[in-house]
Amino acid sequence: MLKPILLVEDNPNDLELALIALERSQLANDVVVVRDGAEALDYLFRRKTYADRQDGNPAVLMLDLKLPKVDGLEVLDKIRNTEALRSIPVVMLTSSREEPDLDRAYQLGVNAYVVKPVQFKEFVSAITDLGVFWAVLNEPPPGSMRFARRAKS
Repeated sequence: MLKPILLVEDNPNDLELALIALERSQLANDVVVVRDGAEALDYLFRRKTYADRQDGNPAVLMLDLKLPKVDGLEVLDKIRNTEALRSIPVVMLTSSREEPDLDRAYQLGVNAYVVKPVQFKEFVSAITDLGVFWAVLNEPPPGSMRFARRAKS
């Protein structure tokens, strides 16, 4: 079973474009969408509505920076300070080109920081490439589902 992609996005337009791009990439991974940082943490820590979700971490977390309730940097900080979540690849997807945001994201251990392109075609291309890289091409750490399955073959 493939790990899902967790997409954390509060902007309806960006969310729609990201979903179109991930669909066009024809990845077999399910995409789980949450709309704010608090809901992302509930999903990751299997709390509230997500208490009964399947075990395991997402293949990749595509995380907006500016989120309601809990911002993306706070979510990233909690992930990197939790042993069970630390190895999740996190891609910060943001419209912020502000150097303090970029610096802080890398200090906290983000895997990639991608500024959302303004043009539709570029945005779709960027999301498609990210999905393919992190869900298919990237080698996951030992002990993850995909790695363990391949080792048995």
